[in-house]
Amino acid sequence: MNATTALMTPLDVLRRFPAHDFSLANFFASRCAAQADRSMVEYEDQVMTWGECASRADHAVQWLQDRGVKTGDRIGLMAYNHPATVVLMLACARLGAIVVPCNPEFDAKEARYIFEHAGVCGVICSPEPSQRVAEAVSGITPAPWRVIIDQPWDLEPSLMDQWARSGTDSTTCVGTADSTLLIIYTSGTTGFPKGVMHSQRSYLLTAEAFVQRMFLQPDERVMCVLPLFHINALMYSLGGAMACGGTLILIRKFSASAFWQQVSNYRATEVNVIMSAAAILSRRPPEEFVPGHQLHKMFLAPLNRDLLDTFQKRFGVSTLIECYGMTEIPGVLSNPFQGPHKLGSMGCISPHPDPAIERPQVRIINDEGQEAAVGEIGELTVRTPTLMQGYFNDPSQTAASFDNGWFLTGDLCWRDADDYLFFFTRKKDIIRRRGENISGAEIDNVIGSHPDVLECAAIGVASELGEEEILVAVVPRAGASLTPQQVHAHAQAHLSTIKQPRYIAMVEQLPHTGSMKIAKFRLKPGNDLRDKATDFHNH
Repeated sequence: MNATTALMTPLDVLRRFPAHDFSLANFFASRCAAQADRSMVEYEDQVMTWGECASRADHAVQWLQDRGVKTGDRIGLMAYNHPATVVLMLACARLGAIVVPCNPEFDAKEARYIFEHAGVCGVICSPEPSQRVAEAVSGITPAPWRVIIDQPWDLEPSLMDQWARSGTDSTTCVGTADSTLLIIYTSGTTGFPKGVMHSQRSYLLTAEAFVQRMFLQPDERVMCVLPLFHINALMYSLGGAMACGGTLILIRKFSASAFWQQVSNYRATEVNVIMSAAAILSRRPPEEFVPGHQLHKMFLAPLNRDLLDTFQKRFGVSTLIECYGMTEIPGVLSNPFQGPHKLGSMGCISPHPDPAIERPQVRIINDEGQEAAVGEIGELTVRTPTLMQGYFNDPSQTAASFDNGWFLTGDLCWRDADDYLFFFTRKKDIIRRRGENISGAEIDNVIGSHPDVLECAAIGVASELGEEEILVAVVPRAGASLTPQQVHAHAQAHLSTIKQPRYIAMVEQLPHTGSMKIAKFRLKPGNDLRDKATDFHNH
């Protein structure tokens, strides 16, 4: 249905199902009972109905208990998109256990930090990162178990086979609305990722609010191309599809060349992408586009005029919704689905469809600690029912992130007269690349560990795909004959691909503050540094 006037209201969509207590088990049961035989997840050539998902979750609950998993235990997940993730979340929610998703592209050192900090009792992974997972968990005490989802060898049964062969438990349900469901690690300015804890309640409030944000319908076919270690895929795509009672089309990994064929084959109606993916799609060969598709709405940010025109006029996607979100405070701001849309805006308050649910609140605070006037730049602070529970095992960082109950985003923005917000810049040392928050300090630490580097600074510079690319300015040690190629090789050896700099600029000195800290903000203006840097785009 393309005509907005023909759509069910978001509240009516949610009220098709019995009320629930905001535990994931009760929420899922409310939908499963009404449509057990309908398609819930489609993956490659497989279809999993709601009833089949419930049955698999019963097996998974027993399987987890057989492994000794209990309330509060953490389970690492380092996998590409797969239906097992959906089943695992449902099973863990019933046990009050916690899923800790991790980027499957991470190297062993990065994964080890997350698994060790979270204290995981086991790790479920795809075949490709399995050796890195083994290396990451080696030496951790007690030793976490490791199971591969799709086992390509005959060494042991795959996870799905193990679930199928285990007993079932359809009654155990100790997880509640306030039980932690997810710990999602996000980079901080210190270089050490922080574990953002979300309860089952905040997950479901966010999922149901996404029905409002995109006017998801009962027959919605939500195609998920973003990875299920990311808040967008977990809460908006998976959560949104479950909340409206629609179908989740799960794509293992995003492929620009296959995108339109997948949209057509799976009859997708809605998809969430990041700007860099949208920019790539806009530049793909025209013969890859498949006309006559059913995709009529997309959720992405940031959005510019070229992308908007390309997707509406060339690709025939009628509605593109620009938004704002953080792992800590998902689903707070969005351009309203029914308008007005303000191009380049983070949007305005995006409430839950049920007016009885508390609305998010936002304030912009200037340098004087006062609420900023219209048009004045300040830091965005937020209160929302979807707020995280805090940072796992980090009470000091949790306390530092709040001011009298308001979450400090670290993002500088301004408000117009209609209460639409516009992003200005980041207060923190974060580089936003391909949908991921990357710590500049972490890159500084790695590049700075090279014996011939005196000091360095990683900054974000504009990318032709939107968001940012990473540039590192490097001051060599006196007498060293350090080349950009050597610096890049060092980065390749010690950083995962997403964190490797595209540009490396050799400089004689870096600007400093009065306290002798590197003044990265002075490196930002203009393109002079990028123009003199070596570009490793094709390396």
